Amino acid sequence: MTAGEWRGRELGVRTVSWDERDAILYALAVGASADDLDLVFEERLRVLPTFALTLAQWAPDALGSQGAFDVRTAVHGAQRLRVLAPLPPTGTLELRARVGDVWDKGSAAVFDVVVESDAFVATWALFAPGCGGFGGDRGPSSSRRPDGEPDVRTQVATAANQATLYRLLGDRHHMHVDPEAARAAGQPKPFLHGLATLAATTLRIAGELGAHPADLTELDGRFSAPVFPGDRLEVAAWRDGPATTFEVTSGDRPAITGGRVRFG
Repeated sequence: MTAGEWRGRELGVRTVSWDERDAILYALAVGASADDLDLVFEERLRVLPTFALTLAQWAPDALGSQGAFDVRTAVHGAQRLRVLAPLPPTGTLELRARVGDVWDKGSAAVFDVVVESDAFVATWALFAPGCGGFGGDRGPSSSRRPDGEPDVRTQVATAANQATLYRLLGDRHHMHVDPEAARAAGQPKPFLHGLATLAATTLRIAGELGAHPADLTELDGRFSAPVFPGDRLEVAAWRDGPATTFEVTSGDRPAITGGRVRFG
């Protein structure tokens, strides 16, 4: 079965539940501080919209477990989130998952896994080495870096234990904690989940823009290079009407490109 034949495959329906403890743990794992009371204190809790992505992690995992690609070498290439309604501190939600487009990159394939619900629509782009060459479309090109100086420059300091903490939210792929698994994935040591980096960045951008991070309505980002726990990241952002375009670098390496976020 070629990679292209997975297009349109249904991945199932799952009902997920969470409570305020899960939402608070998530906020802490992506960089919220003890002073962010409406993110970490149950009496006034607002749930970060990116928490939804932990509830849907089963979907990209399901595609890998069905044999579409080698789970030891496939990596998360990009993420999209569209928020339809806020998540309450405690709740239950039905999620429906399917394979969207499958792009042919030559030596690799990119599988889009789409998860839909009444509260959000999210798309994982999974880069799978060795699965390309099936004669499919290469897909859209990467977004260009905006011209001109950024409107915002800021930093995100990742924590040394951030990957091990984020794993407790459901993404327990070994490459984020086990050095041997990280080397099998082509990295020198365990690296941070792309979604943790993306969420931590949106927290910082929201603060710089005077927005509340729980008001996020749209988010996109392409993971260009790994981030290692403890890295200090540089964030550049450009206002673009109601949205903000951004990129993240770690040292001299672009970590997130084509970033776009919208609040409210």
